Amino acid sequence: MADTNPFLPVTSSGYTHLPDESHQTNAPVIRRRRPFKEHLIVVIGLLALGLFVAFIGYKASSNGHVHDNENGSFQALSREPQTNPLVSRGPTTGVSEKANRVRGPKSSQHASRGPAAGVSEKSNLVGNNLRSYPWDISMLSWQRTSFHFQPEKNWMNDPNGPMFYKGWYHFFYQYNPKGAVWGNIVWGHAVSKDLINWMHLPLAIVSDKWYDINGVWTGSATILPDGQVIMLYTGCTNESVQVQNLAYPADASDPLLINWVKYSNNPVLVPPPGINDKDFRDPTTAWLTAEGKWRIIIGSKMGREGIALVYDTNDFKTYEIEGILHAVPGTGMWECVDLFPVSTEESNGLATLANGPGVKHVIKASLDDDRNDYYAIGTYYDKNHTWVPNNPSIDIGIGIRYDYGIFYAAKTFYDQDKERRILWGWIGESDSEAADVKKGWASLQSIPRTILMDRKTGTNLIQWPVEEVESLRVNNTDFDRVEMKAGETIPLDVGLATQLDIIAEFEIDKEALDKAVESNETFSCEGSGGAAERGALGPFGVLVLADETLAEQTPVYFYIVKAKDGFFKTFFCTDKSRSSEATDVNKQIYGSFVPVLEGENLSMRILVDHSIIESFAQGGRSCITARTYPTKAIHEAARVFLFNNATNASVTASLKIWQMDSADFQIYPNDATRQLSVFTSILILAAYLSCIEKFIW
Repeated sequence: MADTNPFLPVTSSGYTHLPDESHQTNAPVIRRRRPFKEHLIVVIGLLALGLFVAFIGYKASSNGHVHDNENGSFQALSREPQTNPLVSRGPTTGVSEKANRVRGPKSSQHASRGPAAGVSEKSNLVGNNLRSYPWDISMLSWQRTSFHFQPEKNWMNDPNGPMFYKGWYHFFYQYNPKGAVWGNIVWGHAVSKDLINWMHLPLAIVSDKWYDINGVWTGSATILPDGQVIMLYTGCTNESVQVQNLAYPADASDPLLINWVKYSNNPVLVPPPGINDKDFRDPTTAWLTAEGKWRIIIGSKMGREGIALVYDTNDFKTYEIEGILHAVPGTGMWECVDLFPVSTEESNGLATLANGPGVKHVIKASLDDDRNDYYAIGTYYDKNHTWVPNNPSIDIGIGIRYDYGIFYAAKTFYDQDKERRILWGWIGESDSEAADVKKGWASLQSIPRTILMDRKTGTNLIQWPVEEVESLRVNNTDFDRVEMKAGETIPLDVGLATQLDIIAEFEIDKEALDKAVESNETFSCEGSGGAAERGALGPFGVLVLADETLAEQTPVYFYIVKAKDGFFKTFFCTDKSRSSEATDVNKQIYGSFVPVLEGENLSMRILVDHSIIESFAQGGRSCITARTYPTKAIHEAARVFLFNNATNASVTASLKIWQMDSADFQIYPNDATRQLSVFTSILILAAYLSCIEKFIW
């Protein structure tokens, strides 16, 4: 069993009456004040002193990061990087000797990031040769979302360490506090009661040690049975070696987990023999093995073979490498790996340690080569620490993706409060870096999604926006059985159309299906001409973020093909080719095949939030996330249309459309705002007491 306490304990006289009428003389009346003013001055002085002392105490406790020393006590630490000698951890401590790779810093200078540091530049998905577009402030300000998570400003990428702790959902994320481009990566931190409305907290983990001076990269949280929180994360050292580090809350009784402690003997893991220094990152949440040890996996590669390395530990300080959980040739570096159980029998999520009958396990890897997240469903064997896919033809990197749009570095966590597994995904930009710098921010996160086994297909996962997002719905408009003839486009009057939740269901003409001719056509959303390319049975769907003239539009649609074997294949697509008249934005067409079972109508859900469109087909069996940057279809000019561009089929559509309210984003008071609040309170109190004095006087 693991050490249940591996870390530090959370742990009467000269009073003169005023003259009354019986004592009055012809002398002028002299009114003497009560000694109220003196009391007021004393009270305000004491109050100001107390508040000032409290403020200074808070500032002293919050400005420094804390760490544990060898005697198990905390001490304040300045933000300046300090040299920590590396304690050799070799075979005797369960880790191969790699100390020569991770020497202490020679200087505090940050090394180059990106490919030289072993990580792809988390840059925008547009080329550098595109002609710049003259964006104005109105256009750029419109792009900022209203109910998706994003920091106040600057760059954000991978989700890190999500968890539910003491009544709060915690979300950490890769963050550049210095600008709207990738670099200077530390951990941002926010909390929420409902996964929709958020409070931004101070930075959680910063790059102030030699072992993470070049970046505090992706990591995961583990909540132990006794309630302790363990955070493992990848640090990029002063020499750009990727190592794994341990951190934990300074005060486990604090539900907001404001302050974090770095283990004094970090790093706890270095790249093993045969693994490149720059190909060893992103530890997962830990789970208990049958032997009572804690197990994690870490992404890597050997040549062109993507792999997940397995490590066991008793105390999260020393580790034994157990081997390779799974590998797929030709898939390259596996980033942000994840392993989690799904139930084949029930409609609820499972804790990470679940295994046995009625349980399958999902492996997910983010492929650094193509920047997409792939998953596969299979069987995890605890004893020999391996995983085998149900269907090798749809294994990691060659099969199914979480999302067929712009969606990367996803991470799940188990929400023990509502017994569900929740998926976060980083949604990058697809405009120009220059535009991001001008608007002052880049990237956001997807709406958190519940994730379940699709028990109907057995091959897919079902992803669906968390139910809490429905609390933002307002102004519902229903459209019942709207018939669209072939080639028809129909406007839908829904009012302001930049924040929407759309649920649509389609029935295609059965006669047209019966008459459909078998074809050798090999269709793909990406390789097609988009929604403008007409076929016998499609495309048809919804145009969002369209202007009145349809000069700008983003179609979300189905396209049906009758294959040579006589079976129908359905594709779900999002077409950005006419989404904007801007010249410096990505205009890809996204999508994939989506299984449609007998008796199912075609259905989709679309969340529109300014520059992001998240779409879900067949109850979440297939998902597409797109970033769009219209120049005309913004603010009050944005419209919604139904369209049917099939040549031989009519389509009937029923829709429910809600406008969406904005989520609430608050800022945890920092030192400056606290100081202002303190002195503002003093002034208000003084004015109030002064009024009372005048009233009594």
